[in-house]
Amino acid sequence: MKMTTLCYIEKDGCYLMLHRTKKEKDINKGKWIGVGGHAEYAETPEECLLREVKEETGLTLTSYRFRGLITFISNECEPEQMCLFTADDFIGEVQICDEGDLAWIDKKKVPKLPTWTGDAIFLKIILEDEQRFFTLKLRYEGDELVEHEVRYY
Repeated sequence: MKMTTLCYIEKDGCYLMLHRTKKEKDINKGKWIGVGGHAEYAETPEECLLREVKEETGLTLTSYRFRGLITFISNECEPEQMCLFTADDFIGEVQICDEGDLAWIDKKKVPKLPTWTGDAIFLKIILEDEQRFFTLKLRYEGDELVEHEVRYY
């Protein structure tokens, strides 16, 4: 099972969101997501998080929190476990991203952006409960979410 990371970086009541518009063959094309990506060989979730955030945004995270573990199951892709983080401090300036357009979006507006149905579930969790760790299982058939199960810890 592949491992990925995703991070919602916060500043002044906004999240740094990535509008996936630049890659021709992109499962996330047209959607708004946080920043992150696939772990490289022997990387820990934290190492992957820091590398991917730096590559995609130019920012170096100085304060972040592991919020949840999401398991994606699909009839079209291999299973994936995604480590979900939030971050509230960093150094550097946002740079141009080769995967899409980065924008600071008010946290209240983020749930209204076009995204995956499963992403809307975990976004709601992190926006409403900033303390509890959770696991979430998402099962898709094509683009349709057919099952989800959340557990809090």
